[in-house]
Amino acid sequence: MNRFVVVSAAVFLLISVAYLPLLNELYWSTLTSLKPPVRVVADLLVTNGTIFTSEKSLPFADSMAIRNGRILKVGSFTTLKDFVGDGTVEVNLEGKVVVPGLIDSHVHLISGGLQMAQVGLRGVSQKEEFCKMVKDAVQNAKEGSWILGGGWNNDFWGGELPSASWIDEISPHNPVWLIRMDGHMALANSLTLKIAGVTSLTEDPVGGTIMRLPSGEPTGLLIDAAMELVTSFVKEVSVDERREALVRASKYALTRGVTTVVDLGRYYPGTTDELSWNDFEDVYLWADSTKKMMIRTCLFFPITTWSRLSDLKLQKGHVLSEWLYLGGVKAFIDGSLGSNSALFYEEYIDTPNNHGLEVMDPEILSNLTMAADKSGLQVAIHAIGDKANDMILDMYKSVAAANGERDRRFRIEHAQHLAPGSSDRFGRHHIVASVQPDHLLDDADTAPKKLGFDRAEKESYLFQSLLNGNALVAFGSDWPVADINPLHSIRTAVKRIPPKWDHAWIPSECISFTNALTAHTISAAQAAFLDDHLGSISPAKLADFVVLSTNSWDEFSKDGSASVLATYVGGKQVHP
Repeated sequence: MNRFVVVSAAVFLLISVAYLPLLNELYWSTLTSLKPPVRVVADLLVTNGTIFTSEKSLPFADSMAIRNGRILKVGSFTTLKDFVGDGTVEVNLEGKVVVPGLIDSHVHLISGGLQMAQVGLRGVSQKEEFCKMVKDAVQNAKEGSWILGGGWNNDFWGGELPSASWIDEISPHNPVWLIRMDGHMALANSLTLKIAGVTSLTEDPVGGTIMRLPSGEPTGLLIDAAMELVTSFVKEVSVDERREALVRASKYALTRGVTTVVDLGRYYPGTTDELSWNDFEDVYLWADSTKKMMIRTCLFFPITTWSRLSDLKLQKGHVLSEWLYLGGVKAFIDGSLGSNSALFYEEYIDTPNNHGLEVMDPEILSNLTMAADKSGLQVAIHAIGDKANDMILDMYKSVAAANGERDRRFRIEHAQHLAPGSSDRFGRHHIVASVQPDHLLDDADTAPKKLGFDRAEKESYLFQSLLNGNALVAFGSDWPVADINPLHSIRTAVKRIPPKWDHAWIPSECISFTNALTAHTISAAQAAFLDDHLGSISPAKLADFVVLSTNSWDEFSKDGSASVLATYVGGKQVHP
């Protein structure tokens, strides 16, 4: 036994000596090949701020590190200083409040940009001022050219609806087409009606109304689908004009801290469904390829073109670039409250026997929704009246049951007036409520006149009720219907005090500041399947954020009273 051990030891010693040079070489080659880890250096280090992250795990931080347009890390300066290196730009916020880049969940971006260069009638409060603005536009235009504009609200001058007779004398040689602020009614002068062939003999189209005098002659006002009688004659704006409109609108949005929008396109009742596709191909793809995009944009398209979008998403995916995202499809079921075309169970008080309009056949809409959902697309449907909302809630429930479970995030755009119990259905069936707080400022005076006090109080803008039912609530402006101004929208949702009022309209529906800010950030991102990229200040997210004018979170969180000091997109300051 001892002899065996001695022999084995000798053999092992000889082998070790023989391979020692090889083992030594292997050791040193391995050692020299081990390099220290590469240190990550931030492009931008933002410090000394009050950063609201919109993340529950870390609601606040004082610093963040950014590299290649995305957030590396969020925390205290001591945990981030190792990211400082050659080329790192340090920005000391001096205590300023920072929020994630604000998301507007419902805009018509190019329409807004175009309207900025047209006759702007927003806020006009007198008939004389309305007419003067049209007259000035005619005097500055060539004879025969179209006078286009919009934004008027007849409630601002007492409720009287405008008519062609207001402007015929000042526009005898120029066709005029002025769209109401809600996009569901427009005024044409007599020359425009003549060009379009609209007379006393013209029948109301399905889903639309031609307003008439007792004699049967058109007044010049066309509602919803009836607008198509004129829009097909309006000269389409050029590609260059639409591109300029995108740039103009984007710059304006950035001044308000908006870094991302969900664009529902130039698709309204009475317009062709090709406009959204024309803008996608002529404007958005151009802007993306030429690096002219300034804000991130999620695009929705008319539901009638669902198969076209489905094919495109299969080919390109949801994310076209860090600027462009393919969203889903949009449809309408009713009109608007201001135009008396929103669909209600009970009649309008100011227009007896009128319950509103179905602007699309419900069976056709249901079939289109079924097909679009089956292909995997997100569906968003405009519904304002209580009956319209219930119809869409019922339809969504049926479609989901037929097509099976998945994360579909059906959306109802506006969800403005809800019958008792309907607010709970949003959360129960995982339906997004895409709402616009600033609309309530216009409707607080008019809704009781149209619906009656009790209906208006029980049904209107039920934000807190939706949240109580665990609905995902996303805020938007519907720009250019209302101004694109999230900080103002947040204040409205928190306080609900209309102009010239000294108290809240339906105070039980006021929501907390945090819920309102969340509705313009992470909830807005979730509502459009953008939450993997946007909506919060957290690692790997795109570095979009807004520096505000205040140093006090406590003061800001009372009602959002602050202004935009600077807007950053992808870690770069883009405003001012």
